[in-house]
Amino acid sequence: MLRDNLIQVQDNIEKACRRAGRDPGEVTLVAVSKIKPLSDIEELAGAGQTDFGENYVQELCGKAEEISRPVRWHMIGHLQRNKVKYIIDKVELIHSVDSLSLARQIEKEAAKKGIIAQILIQVNMAGEETKFGLEGEEVLDLIRQISSLEHVKIRGLMTSAPYVTDPEENRGYFRAMHQLFIDIPQKNIDNVSMDILSMGMTNDYEVAIEEGATMVRIGTAIFGERHYN
Repeated sequence: MLRDNLIQVQDNIEKACRRAGRDPGEVTLVAVSKIKPLSDIEELAGAGQTDFGENYVQELCGKAEEISRPVRWHMIGHLQRNKVKYIIDKVELIHSVDSLSLARQIEKEAAKKGIIAQILIQVNMAGEETKFGLEGEEVLDLIRQISSLEHVKIRGLMTSAPYVTDPEENRGYFRAMHQLFIDIPQKNIDNVSMDILSMGMTNDYEVAIEEGATMVRIGTAIFGERHYN
């Protein structure tokens, strides 16, 4: 079933790209595996899925230690500064940086390991009080501050749009995110590449792709519903 779900999502991504006149190779699928068993991840990795997103540091670390196949881990959940040291050398990308203090902690831990941490700036484009992330106008200021850090590389932006039954309701947020994404490189800030726009989840990823997403984070459509106990 998981393989069939993966194939269906990949097919939907291709169709959305074709509708937008884009190359499907421009879009990376991150399978969101939080609270799902390692066996599910192993099965999908065997089917060719390489990128997996986790929300919780302890869970990510445990799975990273036990998995038998080479995969790329993404930290997509809110990251506390005191937890950075545990995942700094295990993740391909940290999606959820929304403060200078967190970026400085990432810099500190990356320097210890002699690596360059790849990060995205989290934007709360819809201004939801229940979500982390910067308001649109705050983004550029933080990017300028983080750009001076030697062991942190800003790769782009991430947002989580509101949960809606009609994905068209989020099109405006995705469009605004893409505009911000293409405006930032015009500022010519050193150490900022802006090549990843992470937006779109199970209920709205096709619209996100049509509006320029280069990375989508899909959980339920691949793994099925989550049951929190």
